[in-house]
Amino acid sequence: MGKLEYNSSRPAIDIDDDVLVHVKIVIATKLRRQESFMMTWPGGSQRVGAMSAWIHPSIPMVMEFDQSPAPKVDPRRIEQMMARLNARGELVLDELE
Repeated sequence: MGKLEYNSSRPAIDIDDDVLVHVKIVIATKLRRQESFMMTWPGGSQRVGAMSAWIHPSIPMVMEFDQSPAPKVDPRRIEQMMARLNARGELVLDELE
């Protein structure tokens, strides 16, 4: 189980390494293009239904993988994730598992 820490303001988001390796590419692609977007994930231990954050290139982000090396990337999965994100402007992590 990997972790994604965004802006150091909340506890890290727990994400399966297989999902995180794909999320990393999608986020990096969008931010490299200077494209901000919403990201939503299950609330988990925060005891809320879901949490959302505005993902912006100027806000620090750290991704930590539990596995080494990281899982293999499936290009079709990246395409599907990018298509969903581009269609609605939001990356929803609980749909990716």
